[in-house]
Amino acid sequence: MQILIQLSLSLVGGLLLSRLAKKLNLPAVTAYLICGLLLGPYCIGALDLFSLGFNSAEEVASLDLVSQVALGFIAFTIGNEFRLEQLKSMGRQAITVGILQAVATTALVDAALIALHFINPGLISISSAITLGAIAAATAPAATLMVVRQYKADGPLTRLLLLVVAIDDAVGLVLFSASFGVAAALESGAISLLTVLVEPLIEIVLSLGLGALAGWVLFWVEKFFHSRSKRLSISIGFVLLTVGLSMMKFEVGGVHCGFSLLLVCMMTGTVFCNICDFSEELMGRVDGWTAPLFVLFFVLSGAELNLGILANPAVLLIGAVYIVFRSLGKYLGAYGSCALTNCSESIQKHLGITLLPQAGVALGMALTAQQLSDGAMVRSVVLFSVLVYELVGPALTKRSLIAAGEIQTEGKTTARKKNEPRKPVNLNG
Repeated sequence: MQILIQLSLSLVGGLLLSRLAKKLNLPAVTAYLICGLLLGPYCIGALDLFSLGFNSAEEVASLDLVSQVALGFIAFTIGNEFRLEQLKSMGRQAITVGILQAVATTALVDAALIALHFINPGLISISSAITLGAIAAATAPAATLMVVRQYKADGPLTRLLLLVVAIDDAVGLVLFSASFGVAAALESGAISLLTVLVEPLIEIVLSLGLGALAGWVLFWVEKFFHSRSKRLSISIGFVLLTVGLSMMKFEVGGVHCGFSLLLVCMMTGTVFCNICDFSEELMGRVDGWTAPLFVLFFVLSGAELNLGILANPAVLLIGAVYIVFRSLGKYLGAYGSCALTNCSESIQKHLGITLLPQAGVALGMALTAQQLSDGAMVRSVVLFSVLVYELVGPALTKRSLIAAGEIQTEGKTTARKKNEPRKPVNLNG
């Protein structure tokens, strides 16, 4: 009963707040996150009023399955952007920009936080500094996709953005694994090439392989059905299957193996959309089915944001440095790599801003980083940056897409349709 009440309040509350956000020219994503903050354990949830909110972080964490499934569908949808005709026209640019902007962001944040360490060694260790630098590379695909879908954005910047966001996750995974391996070596005095290089590469290869297999099997199974509703059900079932399989972890000969949920589901969507001639229509139907799921995902993300970290001056200082230099890294890295690949001036100016949102992937990395001696501080800094980026990022993404001319001004629209009288049926033949 409690879970059903919390989920219903999350869904209805988020949608009602989105009406207010529209009046303020803010994306609906921002409204969903604020709704989560209000229902979370630091606002209404703290009052403990008969399930009218989440009373603790553990209650929010107990619904993590909803977030994992939503991320799976988000990745599956982004995979639809990797169509062969699109990759032929901008694949080289997307790969170059995706790699260079992530590396530039990591390098800039590393330099800033290491300098902060030398200014005040007691504030942050070098191992934590280089770990945070790698986490800075990660971009949240969910917020970006929601803004694009809400405003029906389309154009060169939008298409490049969705490709770069997808590539960014693979690059971020490698950067984080390498940096975290070095950080752990600095604390233990022994470096492991297995942890730094081999395991992250194995994770990427396994994820892409599992995703490709799932995409092909999905297409093969879909051919046995012709009903739209059954094809939709099969697609949903396969995304749930890939989310479940991506949670597996195992060890082979001392090598820890696992999967990246985002990469598996992206690859599933990529293979399926390139070999299935009715994938466009099916993706449209999946988008309609997942709308309430995405609302719940962002409300729960908002409820996870920890306002208690705002009371720690050290976290605020390190977090401010992290946010400023990560933002500079994303903007300058995207600007420089776009100029290098001969992208238009509009893309050069606006792509970096659209890459600012940061959430789930970064939090997952921060959870791993807790193994460091001051890993709790690393996680607190990431939580603070996520709080800022998630509330501000979607609005900046919208503004950049408008400035690039890829969002048309919304008119007043309605989905309402009045009932029409039905023709009488003659039961007497």
